[in-house]
Amino acid sequence: MAYRLEQRGSGLVFTIDRPEKRNAVNDEVMDGLSAAISEAEENDSLRFFAVTGAGDSAFCSGGDLSEFHRLKTADEAAPMLGKMAAILLRMSRLPVPVIALINGHAVGGGCEIATACDYRLVREEAKCGYIQGTLAITTGWGGASHLFVKTGGHAPALRMLTEAKVHTAGELLSSGWATETFAGDPAEALDRFTDSLSRIDPGVIRAYKQAAVRKSDALGLAEMIREEVEECARLWEADAHHEAVDRFLNKKY
Repeated sequence: MAYRLEQRGSGLVFTIDRPEKRNAVNDEVMDGLSAAISEAEENDSLRFFAVTGAGDSAFCSGGDLSEFHRLKTADEAAPMLGKMAAILLRMSRLPVPVIALINGHAVGGGCEIATACDYRLVREEAKCGYIQGTLAITTGWGGASHLFVKTGGHAPALRMLTEAKVHTAGELLSSGWATETFAGDPAEALDRFTDSLSRIDPGVIRAYKQAAVRKSDALGLAEMIREEVEECARLWEADAHHEAVDRFLNKKY
């Protein structure tokens, strides 16, 4: 199976389990994450939901290009983009805090998954970045919209997107994208971060998370994401994107 879902303390942890693919997302991962979100939505005792990757080298390397490169036109790409964007929007709206436990590199769509979360715990060795621009496309899972709404300043967000490069954990902490950095075992870092939540009544946690969701709704996050998906789909069908993916898959730099 390409994913795991486990109870840990007072939360649920979803793990992308494709280390041989650097935890790239395929349809099975999408469907598994959607099912995990449904389970979290129905569990009134939860205090947090976390997403991580198997192994110690990659949190998530984005969409699995070996599978999604078969999508050539905007009409073909849009359903895949829209599906994952909708899943991440649902995840962001969970009634409990959502934590990205970034155990390794998070690039492209992996960065989008992390940004859709409320908190980002980044391992000191990890590097993260919106590298979609190197493939001649924009974010297509809602990552830019989540970034502008949730992570602070306009200039740092725009720069992170347009420079299309990876950043160190220290740089991400300075920019405000990372909530905190950690060394050592990711599971222990998650336990430390969520320890205080275990002593707070779930109703209090849910009330404050709902306030955060209301802010995102007021800013029009869902509509921003819809337009983002459309723009990415438009760029997806351009020759520049397919040529860039071919070079990447064939390792021709």
